[in-house]
Order: sequence, then structure tokens, then C-alpha cells
Amino acid sequence: MKTFSPILLIALATCVGAAQAAEPSPPRTPLPAADCIQTDRINDWHIVDARTAIVRTGPKHYLVTLQNDCPHLNHPPGLIFRSSPGGLSQGRICGSVGETVHSRNQPACAIQSVSVIDKTRFEQLTQDAKKYRADDAPAH
Repeated sequence: MKTFSPILLIALATCVGAAQAAEPSPPRTPLPAADCIQTDRINDWHIVDARTAIVRTGPKHYLVTLQNDCPHLNHPPGLIFRSSPGGLSQGRICGSVGETVHSRNQPACAIQSVSVIDKTRFEQLTQDAKKYRADDAPAH
């Protein structure tokens, strides 16, 4: 019994240390309504990686971060954004709780945050993107 005691203590200490090292998710700060993505004005988008998309609506550029990996968002015909159910920002994506994005072969993925970025950052991320923009989607 005594041989298990030190092992148990080490395992317990490791678990406690790992739990303390884990950081909570950052607080959610949705964009003001005037700065939100207007879904009917999206004219360019790219999938940067499994948790990151960039979107352009005319002169405005956005970085969309997802809560979890969504590896199939790069399937045509495009991205489908959904506002939070019962939210006041219908047709807008602001980074609020309940907002999602999906594509034809991907279940809805929760949006963690939306931030406005400048054109230079958008173009830089476009170079790293794994996906084409909406206009390049093949016709069916």
C-alpha cells in the first residue's frame, strides 16, 4: 500500500498543476452593431485554417475565430453564417454567443470572436489561406 502512495501523490500533483495551467477562454466582446459582418454583403472570404476565416464586405475586413476546429469549411459552395437565435442582430455576425458558420459538408461551428482587421492584414492572411474566395467556387 505504501508503494502506491507516492505514485498517487505525484499523479494528483500533476493533475492539479495541469488544471491550474489551463487558461479559461477569453471573455467574449461582440462588435458594436455598426461594425458587425452584414451577411448579405459578404463578397470575399478565405479559410485560413481549421479555426480561422477572413471575410470582406466591401471596404470592411474581418477575422472570424471559431471555438473548435472545423476542418470541412473549405467545401463549396461557400460559407453560411447564422446569427444567434432570437438575437437582435439578425443578418449580422458580431461575435455573440450562439452565432455559427457552416458549409455544405460541415456541421455548424460556433463562432468565438469577430474582429475588424485592416486591408493589409486581410491580404496577408489571404496569402496563408487554404481556401479560395467565394467567386472561385466551382459551379455544380
